[in-house]
Order: sequence, then structure tokens, then C-alpha cells
Amino acid sequence: MVIALKRYDYEFCACDARRSRKASTSHRCSGPAKSDHSSRIRRDADKPKRVGGRDFAHKPSLIAGRSYPNIDMKLPELPPFDHKPKKYDGPSADEVLQLRKQFLNPGIFLYYKKQIMLVEGKMQYLWDEHGRRYLDVLGGIVTVSVGHCHPDVVDVVRQQNETLQHSTTIYLHPNIAEYAKKLASKMPGDLKVCYFVNSGSEANDLALLMARAYTGNYDVIALRNAYHGGSTLTMGMTGNRAWKFNVPHSFGVHHAITPDPYRGLWGRDDVDAGKKYAADLKNLIDFATPGQVAAFIAESIQGVGGCVVFPDGYLKHAYAHVRAAGGLCIADEVQAGFGRTGTHYWGFETQDVIPDIVTMAKGIGNGCPMGAVVTTPKIAATLSQRVHFNTFGGNPVVCAQGSAVLDVIAREKLQANSLKIGNRILAGLDKLKEKHNIIGDVRGKGLLLGIELVKDRRSKEPAKEECVQVMETCKELGLLLGKGGLWGQTIRFSPPMCVNEQDADFLLGVLDRALGSL
Repeated sequence: MVIALKRYDYEFCACDARRSRKASTSHRCSGPAKSDHSSRIRRDADKPKRVGGRDFAHKPSLIAGRSYPNIDMKLPELPPFDHKPKKYDGPSADEVLQLRKQFLNPGIFLYYKKQIMLVEGKMQYLWDEHGRRYLDVLGGIVTVSVGHCHPDVVDVVRQQNETLQHSTTIYLHPNIAEYAKKLASKMPGDLKVCYFVNSGSEANDLALLMARAYTGNYDVIALRNAYHGGSTLTMGMTGNRAWKFNVPHSFGVHHAITPDPYRGLWGRDDVDAGKKYAADLKNLIDFATPGQVAAFIAESIQGVGGCVVFPDGYLKHAYAHVRAAGGLCIADEVQAGFGRTGTHYWGFETQDVIPDIVTMAKGIGNGCPMGAVVTTPKIAATLSQRVHFNTFGGNPVVCAQGSAVLDVIAREKLQANSLKIGNRILAGLDKLKEKHNIIGDVRGKGLLLGIELVKDRRSKEPAKEECVQVMETCKELGLLLGKGGLWGQTIRFSPPMCVNEQDADFLLGVLDRALGSL
């Protein structure tokens, strides 16, 4: 791709990627330590320029085929990174796309208008089939916690794969027992008993089964704007129409209003906002249930819903109402857990509460299919009333990987890094909000952040199309982002927790450029 900027062309000369076919013969790459995306090559300004596969004569600056007359010449540069990707010799992106269309369910969606194919990863970076490097700020949808292909994790998994790949829980194996002990040591209170599954949906499904079996009650309180999974049961607890099929579900599930300080009734200027939002939950118990409930489930920070952070005290008041109605409190830590919030290891700790059941997945395994339900011995004992079994839960390989992830988080102080880099990004986003009126809200904790884009700050009309365009422009400049919210209006930032200050500055620079191009 060539980006024409005033009298220069910017070509992605990749020392760890493909060189531009139009590069000057006098240009020399000096190795993988050079930045990929912005090595500059002086071109004849009088010749037509190629942008996005089309010819343009010398006009105002162009990025991704759009004209921006006031843009400056210098593009943000990816930080140097000492890694040379392997040469890719597999099928092309077009061929893979055709295979997907023919053999994969059409419900499996793609993110971008112009698709990219990612074939290699290392720490916080990804490479496409041409060797072009990207900063992964989506983190595999909040899943890559310690970094893509972290060498310590890869080595542990390789050794276990060479020893024993699968052994079910009907036999003893040291990995599952030792890992359960290690994971339980990270939990507060009496949360000491683990059950391993394969995903967050499975974990939340099992947590609800435990709660209903333990309490003898059926009704469940969830939140609007929540996401808890794609199974029929967890779809019922999800509070967003985009993820709910028009089939029977949600039996016994009641959704309280979202404790959203930006779009809700009570904002950040109201010190009692948490208590007021929790009062709606109490009202729901009184008027929509028999007055007895099995559980209340909530993400500690709503992820898919757009990185919504609850007002202080909300969970404390909500937990009190639920427990008074005989229910258990379930914390969905699928996205907020494992140090990502920076200040605490678990997201629920930011609200100064201890739940009765904790569910986790995604970052627990740094990309492997793994989930867990952690609860108290008394609640866990309910599963012994019947036969319950999970074929792959606690597999030796995934337990080895999960254990290695815990070790890396501790050894490399990734929770502290999440706080440090997260604060740097958050401060930068606040500055961008002052500059770009399209940013309606900046929020989040640690490396779980979001900005909500709006067409007008007073009406808060969602800027859905603009959000898509920002993501497309950022992708063209080497930055991969996520999005969330009911209308797809919130840009999400959840990179691997190994990102550094230079990555943060690159992120902010690219985002500034993309917002300015609207």
C-alpha cells in the first residue's frame, strides 16, 4: 500500500515485511529493528500517485483513498521490534475468503470492509501474509493476555504436547490439580474450588446451574447491555438484541437497567449513582420475581457492551439486595480478570466485593480454549448430587498453558504494566476528546478501555458509521482495534498486557490521525 502525502509517498517498507515493489533501488533496509510502516522514500511528486490501488495525480494528501488537505506529512511509526516473521507460502487471502464462504457458516463474521489475513503473532504484534506488521490492540478480543506466542508459554505447551496431550478427569493427572491450587491462590475469601471448562459461555452456563441447584430458586437477575455467551442459556442472560436469536430463551431471567454513568439516569457527578442504580435491581426483585432469586450475574466491566464501568458502590449495594432475596452473586471475569484492570487482579475487586461464584475464560489461557468456574466448597458440592462431566475441561495441555500464563503475569509484573500503560493511554484519550468532538466519552480501567463516538455530544446520537471508518483507517496505518456497544459506536482497547509506552504513543498518534480524517 502507498500513502501519498503532499510531495511524498509513504510506502510500507518492511524490514520484517515485504519491500515496496516501487521502492528506490538506493533504499536499504537495515534489519528488523527498523519500523515497518513508515520508512520514507522520496518519490517524483509530479508523477501520479497510487493509493488503495487507484491512480491519483498530485492533489491534497490522501489516506485510504480519502482527501485531507490539512494533514501533516509525518505518519505515526510502529516501535522497533526485533522479530523477523517467517515467509508465508500458504493460500492467498482471496483464496481463504472463498473457502470461508463455501465451507464456513455465514454467521461467522469478518471485521473489515477490506479484509486482512493474519498468519503470525509475537507478543503485542501480528503479521499478515505479506509480512506487514500490526499492533494488536484488540488482543484477540481480550484473549491474549501475556502476548502472542510468548516463548515461556509456548515452551511449556510444547513439552506437554510431547508427553501427554489428553487425559480426562476420570484419571489422576498432576497438571489439573496443581493448576487449580495455583489459580485458587489468586482468589479472595473462600473462593477455592475450581471446575474447568472450555469457554466463557460454558463457564457462565455452569455457574447458573450451580446457583439454581444450590439455592433451590430459579429466577436470575442480569443487566441490560450485558454479554455472557452464545449458548441458549447464556444468550438469555445477555442484554443486547444483536446477540439474541429469536428463539425461546431467557426463561426466568430479568434484566435490570444498565448502571451506565454516561448514558444512564445518574452520571459521574452523582456520588450516590451506584446506590440509585442498585435500587432498580431491588425493584425488579420485588415486582418481577417471587421475591426469591437464584443469582445475580454481572460482568465487572461490561466488555461487549462498550467497556462500561459501573459507578462506585454499585455491586456492593446490588449484592446486598440479591443476597437478601436468597440469591448468589456471580462475577463474570471473562474480560476483566487476570490483572487487566491494573489496580486489582480481578475486576470485582475494584468494587470492593467478594462474589459467591467467579467465571473466567479468554485471558486465562492466552488464546487456548479454556474457562473456569471458581466458587466456595459448599456451593461446589451441589454438583455431586448428579453426574457432571466435561470431556476437555482440565486437559493436561490447557492446564499447563494456564499455569504458565499465571507465572508470566507474576514474573513480568503485567498487572502493574496494565496500570502504567493503561493510564498513559487513558490520559491520551482524554486529550483526544478535547480535540475531537466526536468522542463523547472516555472510560475504562487499566488495559480495558473504550471511547464512545457520538454525532452530537448533547443528543449522544451514536456515530456508528464514523466508528467503522476510524477502525478502517487505523487498520490501514497498522493499528487493530475492537468495537462494542449496542450500535457498534464504541472503540475498545484491550491489547496484550505486555504493551509498552511506545506502543501507547503509536496508538494515540494513529487514532488522532484517523479521527482527524473524518
